[in-house]
Amino acid sequence: MNQLLINREECQKDGLCVAACPLGLIVLHKEDGFPAYITKGAAAACIACGHCMAVCPHGALSLTGMLAGDCPPVQKELLPTPEQVRHLLLSRRSIRAYQDRPADRAVLQEIINVAAYAPSGHNIQPVHWIVVEEREQVRQLSALVVDWMSELMREKPDMAKAMNLEQIVKAWTKGADRICRQAPHVVLAHGQGDNPMVQPACTIALTYLELAAYGFGLGACWAGYLGAAAAGYPPLRQHLQLPAAHKVFGAMLLGYPKVKYYRVPLRVSPRISWQ
Repeated sequence: MNQLLINREECQKDGLCVAACPLGLIVLHKEDGFPAYITKGAAAACIACGHCMAVCPHGALSLTGMLAGDCPPVQKELLPTPEQVRHLLLSRRSIRAYQDRPADRAVLQEIINVAAYAPSGHNIQPVHWIVVEEREQVRQLSALVVDWMSELMREKPDMAKAMNLEQIVKAWTKGADRICRQAPHVVLAHGQGDNPMVQPACTIALTYLELAAYGFGLGACWAGYLGAAAAGYPPLRQHLQLPAAHKVFGAMLLGYPKVKYYRVPLRVSPRISWQ
């Protein structure tokens, strides 16, 4: 259960925490004007999102287990301009050719640390991560995906044709890995399969990871075939040692790009219905 911890010497009773609470659980106490939970049961309803703590410019409010002094301040000088954000998002490329060198584990850990700040429904933070570090282990994943594809080609030929699996398998037999693209690392996001909030949380977290990787000089690419196979192919699930109730909701290739890009390709104009 979360509790509000108020530094009464620093609190200005300005009500910013009241305005920021997404669940409307905080009020200014009628008697002394300090922030307090609106009812006795509000503490149990608190999702520990930290909005109330983060919005206070005086560092006067903390939560149990989330002291204001332990949370780093926002550094305005490090925030990007709109032009920088736009250029970051437009210049990012999906990387499918990688250098033959691994990233340090510390770098991979820091990228995931950033991705862990992705939003999730009700702040449940449900994402679990699997990091496949060795290139040979990544290749084993590709081999299992090929087995899955071969099984689909036998049992569900129409689906296999729509997914162009025959060409992927033929390429594999000729030594070309179009599944994991010889990437040195793969990251998979998984979580409780019966929770409807987990899939979007994993997708958003992987998107954060993709952008964070770019900032650390790494390239990334969604591994769609691997993600699809890991979602339901028992031998691959067993290989990944997934908990029985968990499901993979996406996979990302990671590594240092083999080539650089110097232009931003054009895209179709947004299709917008203004209402």
